[in-house]
Amino acid sequence: MKPYLMRYLPKIEDIAINETLSNWQAQFPRMGVCALLPESVKEAVAQLQTACTRRRIPLVGGIFPALLKNGDFLTEGVWLLCFPEMPYFALHDNLPATPKEAGLAMERIATEIRAQIDHTPDVTLFMLFDAMVPNIATLLDQLYLQLANRVHYAGANAGSETFRAMPCLFDSRRVIQNGVLLMLLKPHRGAILEHGYRAPAHTVYATSTEGNRIAQIDWRPAFEVYQERVRAQYHVEINAANFYQLAVHFPFGIMRANHHVAVRIPVALHGDGSLFCVGEVPANSMLTLLDAPAVDTQETLRVLIDGMTALNGDPAGTELQLFYCAGRRLHLGAEKAAAELGEFTARTKAAQVAGAVSLGEIGGSTVHGYPLFQNATLVASAWPKA
Repeated sequence: MKPYLMRYLPKIEDIAINETLSNWQAQFPRMGVCALLPESVKEAVAQLQTACTRRRIPLVGGIFPALLKNGDFLTEGVWLLCFPEMPYFALHDNLPATPKEAGLAMERIATEIRAQIDHTPDVTLFMLFDAMVPNIATLLDQLYLQLANRVHYAGANAGSETFRAMPCLFDSRRVIQNGVLLMLLKPHRGAILEHGYRAPAHTVYATSTEGNRIAQIDWRPAFEVYQERVRAQYHVEINAANFYQLAVHFPFGIMRANHHVAVRIPVALHGDGSLFCVGEVPANSMLTLLDAPAVDTQETLRVLIDGMTALNGDPAGTELQLFYCAGRRLHLGAEKAAAELGEFTARTKAAQVAGAVSLGEIGGSTVHGYPLFQNATLVASAWPKA
């Protein structure tokens, strides 16, 4: 029987950490570890760094609002995920926001990645971003221009659900913010991403934007138009006082030329009436408002599981990684979100489902697909096998 490559420790204790690392290292001398931590125990990064450094085991990981374990959301403990052989990885902090500097940075990063790509048929560029990076979708576009379909694209955003800046990505030596952790998994066939939203017919235009800030919609203050559309479509009064509690239930959908809907959740209202979203909204984007009850959980799970099966075969008995959007959990409520998570585990019949609550997700709907940066999604992938 093959050993499990994923282990959840409900308490972060040296004895349990060392026992887990020792057992894996005896079987996989060239191993590495990816650790997923909830924000409530973020100080434990140093403990993990010490344990891995002592054994000369490479370590990477991220800090998230919560963890996933099979059908549960957890705010304590740690997931230790074993790579039988540590893949190439790179940790980049202080990513530039200006278009020229960001383009040059992605060109340098892509050059480093290309040097690591061999003749393995399937390679996945797995990315963990700090959710506070304001231009993630643009950085993905620039990476795709450099790498195209040499790799599959997958990943998620780490950080705090309060959207306050904090160091949230780490390796054996550093803990960084405003950056990205890159891992090159091979062989690996990528991830499947889905949100299950269906867009209403009414659309508006984002006529003035800057990165993930929408200043104007249809040439009027963004929040003014947003209030009107929420009132007209869903009969809900949204204002500055209740914005954070209600806006998460009415995200924007960016209508793409291929009819795909890219979800953007408004998470902050500025004093000038502009809206701050997770992920950029390009100028002149065609927008619609999405309503939480319109989320089709059954269709979401069908697309995810059919996609997983097409990529890797029957997922029954395998170890899967899953990221679940924090905004989606707020949309559906804790009970429905937990039920959706549990149904994913039950339908896949996976041996283990390990992951975290994320603040934005990266994946594709097709093999060799363009990298999509989304909100309100689930993104699922197989963990690399021994």
